[in-house]
Amino acid sequence: MRTVLVVPHGGAPSGGGVYDRRLREALAGLGRPVREEAVPGAWPVADPAARAGLSRVLEGVPDGAAVLLDGLVACGVPEVLLPHAPRLRLVVLVHLPLADETGLPEARAAALDSRERAVLRAASAVVATSRWAARRVSAHHGVEGVHVVEPGADPAPLSPVGDGTRLLCVASVTPRKGHDVLVSALAALADLPWGCACVGPVPSGYAGAHAARLRDLVREHGLADRVAFTGPLTGADLEAAYTACDLLVLPSRGETYGMVVTEALARGVPVAATSVGGVPEALGSAPDGSRPGLLVPPGDPGALAAALRRWLTDPGLRSRLGRSARARREGLAGWEETARRMAAVLDGEATP
Repeated sequence: MRTVLVVPHGGAPSGGGVYDRRLREALAGLGRPVREEAVPGAWPVADPAARAGLSRVLEGVPDGAAVLLDGLVACGVPEVLLPHAPRLRLVVLVHLPLADETGLPEARAAALDSRERAVLRAASAVVATSRWAARRVSAHHGVEGVHVVEPGADPAPLSPVGDGTRLLCVASVTPRKGHDVLVSALAALADLPWGCACVGPVPSGYAGAHAARLRDLVREHGLADRVAFTGPLTGADLEAAYTACDLLVLPSRGETYGMVVTEALARGVPVAATSVGGVPEALGSAPDGSRPGLLVPPGDPGALAAALRRWLTDPGLRSRLGRSARARREGLAGWEETARRMAAVLDGEATP
């Protein structure tokens, strides 16, 4: 049976976008045809033209068919989704609960929260990308039986072991990703040798004030020659960034999973990250139980600085974390496993 996958059209590179694309490819690889429908709009707050476009897509799907919808498109428009719920198997994939985006005005967050709740309660099935996210969605929205379909990890070559000074942050430049926390932490390490590349897009809603504040913060701390914001990188350019780093740093205030963590581990690169959401699940452990990285509380520059100082000054720690990361690399599941689990949900055969 052909699967219809509904995703947002265009937009900046993101973990959710990578998930959608790799899932589509993996489902097709399993012999399950996928028709992708990329719907234009400023999701999740859509104008009438965007809502009409989504409605036309759903109207064209035959009765009884399964439709997998990216939550960014689906969760803000119950008026579009609910009329189709009785005749279609609507499966909603929640990458991030809408109201969990950092910095939203209280009234807007509350409105999105209410709309998302209506959509998820009407859906035939709800999918989250980590066990933590499934518990969060279930408890917050009163939705039972949320399925967990974790992202896969693509095989990648081992990155060469360096001297530990090359730091990499791969994240969209939004308040939730905590670049301000990272810059403040790095400012406390000015006495040590290091350089940090921050790779990621500035989404349209954050292109002004937030990005400007980060640039000002870098200048205030005198780090302009040590912290580089490269913008988004993909393909060979992103691969080169991973190859050139010794440690991935993810200072997020919130994450449902943290796909960049497993992207780094797939290359044997250790991780320093905040212990939020599903990040500890993504980090996991090596077969011997050792953790391939360092976890710190979110929003705490001092804790992050202390962890990075340990990394930069303790060769033994770097060696242990590197061994653990390379061992963890061998146990990462691929996208074929992700596709199998999602296919079972789409067919109504999976047990939460």
